[in-house]
Amino acid sequence: QVQLVESGGGLVQPGGSLRLSCAASGFTLSNHAMTWYRQAPGKERELVAVISSAGASTNYAESVKGRFTISRDNAKNTVYLQMNSLKPEDTAVYLCHAVGSSWLNGYWGQGTQVTVSS
Repeated sequence: QVQLVESGGGLVQPGGSLRLSCAASGFTLSNHAMTWYRQAPGKERELVAVISSAGASTNYAESVKGRFTISRDNAKNTVYLQMNSLKPEDTAVYLCHAVGSSWLNGYWGQGTQVTVSS
């Protein structure tokens, strides 16, 4: 079975940190560029971060640049999102995506909830 499973979400205070993990099974993660998206109620899905298949390059949404870091460990078939200096506007479901032959195809995880609140 092809599967991506996110973990590490939860409730954190503003200024705090979380590290999200995305573990793949049933396919080889190293064959794919990986992304993190987020989606809050009533808002469109937003691309947060991208990492190339070998991890050589990364890109970030302007809203998270300098605060979030995407990384991958292909030997563990896992991608990470380190989130620092969290803000209430970061509250969303965070989804892991393995890029396919076109940008939005490929594989999607079910998401993990991140809530930033006092």
